[in-house]
Amino acid sequence: MSALDRIINSIHPLAEDAMEQACQRQAMLTKPRGSLGLLEALSIQLAGIQSNPFHVIHQKAVITMAADHGVVNEGISLYP
Repeated sequence: MSALDRIINSIHPLAEDAMEQACQRQAMLTKPRGSLGLLEALSIQLAGIQSNPFHVIHQKAVITMAADHGVVNEGISLYP
């Protein structure tokens, strides 16, 4: 069996129970519901992928990107 076949065979449907538990946990956190935007949905999806409502990511990275896109030239931005 090839490495690709092993990877494909290791892919399973999302664990609905872990996702529900992660969703319930988020509802109990001290923050407005939905205040983290897409991060909340991503967190719930990761719980389903790992079958664990308290999922762990061992190799993390933070990437920060910024761009002007001509907003300042159009007079839209408050901050030059």
